[in-house]
Amino acid sequence: MNKHLIALAIAATAIPALTVGTATAQSSDTIAKVKASGSITMGVRDSSGALSYTLGDGKYVGYHVELCQRIVASLEKAVGKKLEVKYQSVTSQNRIPLVQNGTVDIECGSTTNNATRQKDVSFAVTTFVEEVRIAVKANSGIASIKQLDGKNVATTTGTTSVQTLRKNERAGGIDFKEVFGKDHADSFLLLESGRADAFVMDGSILAGNIANSKNPADFKIAGEVLSVEPIAIMMRKDDPAFKKLADETLVGLMKSGEINKIYDKWFMQPIPPKGTRVGLAASDSIKHAWATPNDNPMEAYAAKK
Repeated sequence: MNKHLIALAIAATAIPALTVGTATAQSSDTIAKVKASGSITMGVRDSSGALSYTLGDGKYVGYHVELCQRIVASLEKAVGKKLEVKYQSVTSQNRIPLVQNGTVDIECGSTTNNATRQKDVSFAVTTFVEEVRIAVKANSGIASIKQLDGKNVATTTGTTSVQTLRKNERAGGIDFKEVFGKDHADSFLLLESGRADAFVMDGSILAGNIANSKNPADFKIAGEVLSVEPIAIMMRKDDPAFKKLADETLVGLMKSGEINKIYDKWFMQPIPPKGTRVGLAASDSIKHAWATPNDNPMEAYAAKK
C-alpha cells in the first residue's frame, strides 16, 4: 500500500514538470505558438525614423514594419490561417527582455545586431546598415566631434550611441555631458528645446525626426560618421524554424529587387502623416547587405575597417 502511494506521489509531481517543459518548448517555437493562439505580437517603435514609427491610435508603419508584415504573410502560409497582428510599443531599454520573455514575437524597430545581443536573441539577415551621426541646430556652428567639448549631448536611454561617440578616436580629449531621452522623440525634443546641443543617434532616426519636426530647416546632420552598424529584425534565440522562415522571406525580397521598392517607399518618397520626405538614399553598405545576405554582428563590420 505504501509503495502504491509513493508511486502515485511520484507520478503526480512529474505531471507539472511535463507541463512546464511543454510550455517552455512552445514559447521558443514561434510558429507553434502563433498557430495555437491565432495571433502574433510585433514589437514596434514610436519614433525610430522611417524604420518604425507610430501614426497614433495604435497604428504603426515604416520600412521594418512593412518587412515584418511580409514575414507575417509567410507565417500565415506556414500555419495555414490568417493571424491577428498585435502591435506592442517597445523602447531601447525593454525590447530585448520583451522578446526573451515571449511578450513580443518579432521586433521590427531599429536594433543593432552586435555580438553581445546575439547571446540573448537572434537576428534575421541584415536589412539596413546604419551610420551613427550627430544632429545639431543648423545655426549652432557645430560641424565636428571636437566642437562638442563642454556641450550637452543627448541620446536615448538603452542605446549605445554615446558609448560609440566616446570610443571614437576623434573624441579624444573632449568632455561633454550626457542627457538622456526616454525614447528617440524625447531625445530629439531635448535638442529642439535647447536642453541639448547635439543628438547622437542612427542617421536614419535623426533624418526621420528632423523631417517630421515643425521646422526641418532648423536642423542638420553634422560631423563625422561615428560607426557603421547592421540593423536587423530581432526574434527569440534558439528558434531555427522561425528564423529560417524570416530569412527566406527577406532574402526573397532581396533577390527579386522588391526590397529596393520598399526602401524607396519609406526613405525617398513622401511618407505619412505629414507627407514629408526623409531623402536618405540606400548607401553602398545597405546595397551590399542586400546583395550578400548575412546576419553578421557589428563587430564584423568594424573588423573590415
